[in-house]
Amino acid sequence: MSKGRGLDTSQASRSQPPQRPADLADLTPQVLAKTAGRIADRAVAMGLTHWFWGEGVVLQGMMRLAGEGSGAPELMRAVHPFVTEFVDGHLRDGIELGHVNNLAPGAVCADLYGATGERRYADACERMLDWLRHDDAVTRAPGGAIEHWPGGVWADTVYMGGTFLIHYGLHAGRPELIEEAGEQILAHAEILQHPETGLYAHGSHEGRTIWNFWGRANAWTALASVEYLEAGGALSQPVREVLRRQLLALAGHQPAYGIWDVLVDGQPENRGILETSAAAGIAAAMFRAAALGIEPERLRRSAWRALAGVHAYVADDGTLTRTSAGTVLQLLPFGYSVIRDDMIQPWGQGLALQAYAAALRETT
Repeated sequence: MSKGRGLDTSQASRSQPPQRPADLADLTPQVLAKTAGRIADRAVAMGLTHWFWGEGVVLQGMMRLAGEGSGAPELMRAVHPFVTEFVDGHLRDGIELGHVNNLAPGAVCADLYGATGERRYADACERMLDWLRHDDAVTRAPGGAIEHWPGGVWADTVYMGGTFLIHYGLHAGRPELIEEAGEQILAHAEILQHPETGLYAHGSHEGRTIWNFWGRANAWTALASVEYLEAGGALSQPVREVLRRQLLALAGHQPAYGIWDVLVDGQPENRGILETSAAAGIAAAMFRAAALGIEPERLRRSAWRALAGVHAYVADDGTLTRTSAGTVLQLLPFGYSVIRDDMIQPWGQGLALQAYAAALRETT
């Protein structure tokens, strides 16, 4: 225990020093594309089988790498075969619904509908939408935010559920679904975005926000916000402002080596415990926000620094190392210091694909 303030820095004191970031000059389009291909192949080799959030993050990363399209045949030729095989297999066997995290693969189901026009994809999206609207398992906080669990609002939800609403709204020509996602972004921001710092907390518990500024929470919310802005929603101005505040705050807390701690604000009990998946997701959001004209010089500089840091943690076999395991809401900051980060995780692979895809658009 550290003296005087009751902080337990035992895990932080044993954290490994950061690896040297890649030289930006070495991150050519060819290197970015080859690395992204290794990351995707490694994700496939994991043997992912569930219709759940980790799989959804991988699928969305693969679609993003292939290039978002509006039904162009070129998109389907570029999509990794795993994407269609996974979705089609689950549609044949029956998709699992029971938690908002089950909606994450639905964004790609919507993309496949947009790319092919095949009705089975739309039918599956309609089933997911009906579940979201009418199932008793979906509870909402007083301000309308969908709860991750009854009594708790988590940042994850705006990505897992929000991207489904955005993508299906786009491909089905239903702008009201896009607006529903925008409303969720703002409802979550009202609860989770700190009014002074602009950073997002992981979640709330029994109506009280727990101000632990978890890295992946900031990745999820930032990516959902850029997806909404790219869709051109009617709430773009307020969403743009919460995103701008968030990303500038993240840039201000970014270490020179590019990768934020698991809690991004330098909290002592987690200082030096790096978390790569959040850095990848935040980098992707920064690249895309800059392309939308949001603080472009500042955010591009921070995004490239994050990507250079992430690149150093991509193993030869395509594993994004130092990705933390699935993390439930921790009531104390110390809880985030003991989450294991020594195994491959699908969300690490998927968020890395998002980062490399966004960087490739910057360079080509």
